[in-house]
Amino acid sequence: MPMNNNKIQRMRREILTGPIEKTLLVLAGPLIINNLVQVVYNITDTFWLGKLGREALSAPGTTWPIIGTLMALGMGFTTAGFAFVGQYIGAEEYEKANRSAGALYSLMLFFATATAVIGVLLLPYALHFMKVSENVYPYSLTYATIIFLGIPFSFTFMAFSALMRAAGDTKTPVKITLLTVAINIVLDPLLIFGWIGFPKLGVAGAALATVFANSVGALIGLYLLFSNRVGLSLSLENLKPDLEFYKKIFRVGLPSSIGQSANSFGFVILTRIIFGFGDVTYAAYVITTRLVNFLTSISRGISMAMGTMIAQNVGAENYERAKTIAERTMIVNFAIASFAILIIGILRVPIFRVFLNDPAVIRESDVVLKYFLISVPFFNGIFIVVNRTFSSAGHTKKSMLLGILRLWGLRIPLSYAFGYIPALVSASSILGHEFAVRIPLAELFGYTSKGVFFGMGMSNFIAAVVALAWFMRGSWMRRIIGEKAKT
Repeated sequence: MPMNNNKIQRMRREILTGPIEKTLLVLAGPLIINNLVQVVYNITDTFWLGKLGREALSAPGTTWPIIGTLMALGMGFTTAGFAFVGQYIGAEEYEKANRSAGALYSLMLFFATATAVIGVLLLPYALHFMKVSENVYPYSLTYATIIFLGIPFSFTFMAFSALMRAAGDTKTPVKITLLTVAINIVLDPLLIFGWIGFPKLGVAGAALATVFANSVGALIGLYLLFSNRVGLSLSLENLKPDLEFYKKIFRVGLPSSIGQSANSFGFVILTRIIFGFGDVTYAAYVITTRLVNFLTSISRGISMAMGTMIAQNVGAENYERAKTIAERTMIVNFAIASFAILIIGILRVPIFRVFLNDPAVIRESDVVLKYFLISVPFFNGIFIVVNRTFSSAGHTKKSMLLGILRLWGLRIPLSYAFGYIPALVSASSILGHEFAVRIPLAELFGYTSKGVFFGMGMSNFIAAVVALAWFMRGSWMRRIIGEKAKT
C-alpha cells in the first residue's frame, strides 16, 4: 500500500525549506505536551501507591533502573530506525522508508519478546544485587515481572512514535499518549484498591494498568499504520524479516543501545555516591532532579523536533541547513533553560516547600542550586542538542561516546573525587624544581555535599564544551543511507 504522499510531502517541504524557528516550534509543541504528560503518568503511580505504604511506593523506583537498562537497548535500535526513515523521506525515497518502517517493527517485536523473557529470568538476581530490602523485594518482583511481560507493547508503541516523528507527524503520537495516560489514571485506583467491583490487586494493579494502557496505544498505532491514515503505511509484506536492513539497524543502533544502557546503569552508581552524605542531601537531589526533568521535558521536546528536521535535511543532503537548525536550537534551549534556572533561583524556597517543607532540605537546596543547577543550561542547551544531532544524522557512535564521556568519564569520577578523594597534584616551581603538593580535593569543600554537586556541575560544563567542539568539526554532516556511515 502506498504511503500518504501528500501529507508526507507537505511536511517535508516545510522541514527542508520553511522558516526554521516556526517549523521547529510547530513540531516541538506536541512533543513538549507529550513529555509533560509522561510526568503526570509517573506522578499518578506514585500518588496511588503511596496510599499503600512506603514499601509499595518504593517498588517502581527500585525496579525502573533494571527495566530502563534493558529497555534502553530497544530504544537504541528505535533511534537507528528513526534516522533511516527520516533520511529516506528527506531523499524522497518513500518506498524504502515504508520498507524500513516495517522491518523496524518486526525487529522490535522479536527483540521485545527476547527482552521480556531475559528480564523476567534475571529480575530476582538483579534485585538481590541491588540489596533491595526483604520488605520491598516482593512488591518490586511483582511489579517488574508484570511490566516485563508487557514490554512488547511498550517497544512497538515506542517504534510507532519514532516513525511518526521521522515523517514529521508529532501530533498523532501525542493524541494516543493522552488516551493511554487517561486510561492509566482511571485504572490505577480501580485495580490497586478494588473499587466498583474490580479486584483489589495492590502493586500488581498499578503494573497491570500500565501494561493495559500501553497495549491500547500500541494497537492503535499499528492500526493507523496499516490503514493508511498517517504518512507512513505498512503491509504484511513490509513486516517480513529483512536481514539486510537488520544489519544496518544493528550497525547504527547498537552503539546507541550500549550508550543508553550504560547511562541508565551509571545513575545507579551516582545515587550511591550522593547517598553517602545522608538522607537530607539525597532528598534535595531528588527534588532538584524533578525540577530538571521538568526543564528537560521542554528542551527534550524541542530537541526531538530538531531531530526530525536534522534527519530529513541530512537525507536531502542539505547539510548547511541542518547545521543552522542545530545551532538555532542550541540558542533557543539555552535561553529557555537559563530563564527557568533564574526563576528557580528566585523562588527556590517556596518551590522546594511544595515538595517537602523541611528546613534542612531547603538549606541543602541552596548548595544544589549554586554548584549543580546553574550548569543545566549548558546540558540542555548544548549537550542534549549536539547528542540528538549526532543520533538523528545516524552517527550513533558519536552520541554513544558523548553520553559515556559525560556520565562515566566526567560526572561519576568528578563527583566522587571532589566529594571524597584526596588527590596528589604535581607542579613545577618557579625555580624549575619539581615538587608535589598534596591537595585533598574533598577538603576544598570541607568534605561536604558541595564537592559532589560541584563535580556534577563541572561534568555538564566540560561535556558541553567537548560536544560543541565535536559538532563544529562537521564530521556528522554525512548521511547514512546508500553508503556505509563512517563514524
